[in-house]
This record gives sequence, C-alpha cells and structure tokens, in this order.
Amino acid sequence: MSENTYRLAVIIGSTRDGRFAPTVKKWLDKQLDLREDVEVDVIDLADHPLPMALSNEPDPETAALLAKVSPRLEAADAYIVVTPEYNHSYPATIKNLIDWHYTQWRAKPVAFISYGGLASGLRAVEHLRPVFAELHAVTIRDAVSFHLPWGKFDDEGTILDEEGATAAAGAAKVMLDQLAWWALSLREAREARPYGA
Repeated sequence: MSENTYRLAVIIGSTRDGRFAPTVKKWLDKQLDLREDVEVDVIDLADHPLPMALSNEPDPETAALLAKVSPRLEAADAYIVVTPEYNHSYPATIKNLIDWHYTQWRAKPVAFISYGGLASGLRAVEHLRPVFAELHAVTIRDAVSFHLPWGKFDDEGTILDEEGATAAAGAAKVMLDQLAWWALSLREAREARPYGA
C-alpha cells in the first residue's frame, strides 16, 4: 500500500430479511472502482453476528466471532457505514458493533451512506454522529442518502434515472474525496504522534 492509499472498511449495517443494503453496496462498489486511493474491506454485519450481551471477558465463542471483525476494524484507516433508518434511527446491529469496540475507532474518519423513507435515512446518520464523536472518531460532513430507493435501482446496483445517477455519483465523489483527505491526514498524524484519549 502506498502512502497515498488508505484502507477502508465498509460496514453494511442492515441484517433484516429482504434488506436493500446489498443493492446500495453494489452501487458503492461502482463508485469505489473509480478510485485508485483506496483498499476496500467489506464487513457485512449479516455475516458477522455479535452477541448483544457485552462483556470485558468474552467467552471463547464470542472471542472467535470478534476475531473475525476486530482486527479488520483495527487495520482500517477509515470507515463507511451503510445504514437504513429504522424508527427514526439506525439498526441495533450497528450500535452493537460499535459498542464491542473502542480504540479501533480513535482518530479515524467515518463517512455515511443512508437510505430510507421521507428522510432518506438522514436521521440515522445524525444519531450516529455523536456516538462516533464519543469514540474520538471524526465524521465526514457530506454524506450520500437515498430517498425511497426501492425500485430505483436495477439488480446490479445501477440507478435507473440518469439524472439521479449523476447526482448520486457526484455526492459520492465529494464524500470520498473528503474521506480520503481525512484518512491520509489522520494516519500521518497517528504515526507521528500516537493518539491518546
């Protein structure tokens, strides 16, 4: 990995039956394929269920589950959280992932892609921002959000409306440009002066 490339963990937050998240993930893949500054690791929480009962001394089974996720979060220089909006907020699976970890998030940037009904999932994003701030992460101002996205994408994650596709791609570029700046800058800062909270 070069000094101009960063490691990105994409966290797919929905685990609900019939979820729309895989379609959004396919769309995001296309945006990330356009870039040469990122190495991507997708962490789909549907594939990595963590117990809801938190513990400072997890049993062997829980430790094995964490071992499939925690090192990947640790290795990441930045994160994108893909979240739906459930009841004006984000899914419990995302909060559970966050709460099982602490130092992994420190002094790293987090960007958001949301989808949902009238609010496009933005209430979920706004609820996540103070949670990540508490963990000493930096949230990216510009996000990507999809308003009532069902039926607006094909099976490969392509937006069917050309104008909508152009707008979404533009929003993704702005977000990913900001994320790259923060990822590289904060990595350099962590290497020069280890972050202590």
